[in-house]
Amino acid sequence: MTLVAMPVYEGAMLFEASIAGEVFGTDRSGFAGPWYDFAVCGPRGVRLGGWLTVDTSHGLDVLARAGTVIVPSCEDIEADPPAELLDALREAHGRGARIASLCTGAFVLAAAGLLDGRRATTHWAHADRLAARYPRVHVDADVLYTDDDRILTAAGKAAALDLCLHLVRLDHGTAVANALARTLVVPPHRAGGQAQFIAAPVPRQGGDGIADLQQWALDRLHEPLTVQDLADRAGMSTRNLTRHFHRSAGLTPLRWLHTQRIRRAQELLETTDTAVERIAARTGMGTATTLRRHFSRAVGVPPDTYRRTFRGGTES
Repeated sequence: MTLVAMPVYEGAMLFEASIAGEVFGTDRSGFAGPWYDFAVCGPRGVRLGGWLTVDTSHGLDVLARAGTVIVPSCEDIEADPPAELLDALREAHGRGARIASLCTGAFVLAAAGLLDGRRATTHWAHADRLAARYPRVHVDADVLYTDDDRILTAAGKAAALDLCLHLVRLDHGTAVANALARTLVVPPHRAGGQAQFIAAPVPRQGGDGIADLQQWALDRLHEPLTVQDLADRAGMSTRNLTRHFHRSAGLTPLRWLHTQRIRRAQELLETTDTAVERIAARTGMGTATTLRRHFSRAVGVPPDTYRRTFRGGTES
């Protein structure tokens, strides 16, 4: 069982801490077992959000045993984080722990020097300040979250949940992360510029015409759909479709269609023994060679390696 430790400190925010507790601290063994062992650590009597007192059962020494450390956001980005917390984070990272910050928790990681030379993000309202205060950090305010060699950062509050689902996806696979997202009544999200083991965006709910078009396309991923096919279905020109699609989904139609094919391939590799040739046909990739090329480029590993990672099996 993987230990996930969340250090809390005076000035830490309640909302993001609650997100981590909901994802990692609630028993989800029905999705994948064993689930995580979750520990809240820090000084006794710490106040979250300035008003909720937390009676922690662990000191910061628990970070020495954690496989993953989640640092919640901080209320005052100008305040210096506790020195003992910074030391504990450096030690945890030094021995190989995965360290993730939620929202303005990136300021804590930056103060520890863990973001030096790395790409990182935080809430857009504080991104300029993060860049100015820590010039060695490559701040990217345009993404939901970043993953840079076991150092992860998330943007605003909703993005904190995106990042937590990303960690679940890394550990347990796309199918489990998507099942958890459905339980939490949120869609899985894609982080711009970070491709490994990340599912693509799913259609938004409601009467959005683009969402309806996305669902239509998802039902036909096995077909060789083109942007022109999508435009014809929507009754738009390809140029007009691209404008509306990007505004609604944040991606071009072609990019969205491609990432949906990759996502479907991930799910089939995780949950079935279907041969790669058949998966290529069912995802509209055509041939196994085409699937292997695009899958490796998008995910970072070939389909057979991905299947072994999440199923312990071999390619059919």
